[in-house]
Amino acid sequence: MRIATWNVNSVTARLPRLLAWLESSGTDVLCLQELKCSGEAFPTEALRELGYEAAVNGNGRWNGVAVVSRVGLSDVVAGLPEQPEYDGSVEARAVAATCGGVRVWSVYVPNGREVDHPHYAYKLDWLAALRATAEKDAPGEQPFAVLGDFNIAPTDDDVWDIARFDGATHVTGPERQALESLRGAGLADVVPRPLKYDHPFTYWDYRELGFPKNKGMRIDLVYGNAAFSAAVKDAYVDREERKGKGASDHAPVVVDLER
Repeated sequence: MRIATWNVNSVTARLPRLLAWLESSGTDVLCLQELKCSGEAFPTEALRELGYEAAVNGNGRWNGVAVVSRVGLSDVVAGLPEQPEYDGSVEARAVAATCGGVRVWSVYVPNGREVDHPHYAYKLDWLAALRATAEKDAPGEQPFAVLGDFNIAPTDDDVWDIARFDGATHVTGPERQALESLRGAGLADVVPRPLKYDHPFTYWDYRELGFPKNKGMRIDLVYGNAAFSAAVKDAYVDREERKGKGASDHAPVVVDLER
């Protein structure tokens, strides 16, 4: 089974590339983030024509997540059970489904903006809710994973120049501690480092030739329980999909399971 995660930075803008990538990559289950559309506007029919079902949590212009699957899709949950509000609303940042016997969450962790911004405290609260969810779902023999854009670089080696991030979000101690706490819930990063290259970044800013100069970050992650991790036989970042006109600023992260 091939499972992937991809922040598409607008599913509408990326639809032709998304459909082509699904066909060429042979992906069975894809977790999407940053849909930037409502559930009603999601391209359900176009995906159905390729044989994929979709579970969508989207509520408008920003955020939005989905799980698309061609190996079955059931037990859908939209939003973390204990997800905090921001500015009076529960944002569309998480959706879960069971696909081919594997339980997955697609998550779009809040950015945090700046360390002294209310969004940063919200990010930490959101991650605490994610851990609480994982503590309930990770134990047991069913393969379970949380995939998505975590907006956290786990280590200094996961950013192109740590000196450029002094005082910035994505690399602070509390964020990394919150990410590390997922291990206490029974989850582990299943994408090995290094992969086929020294720095397996997953995100490159559109500005300042970020991708051609490889000024990237590894913030799109896959955290699986013991049953999921034991089934992993390969993993890679599809850098090719970041190339060319109309690409997302993120690349897909792909994990192959022996199922």
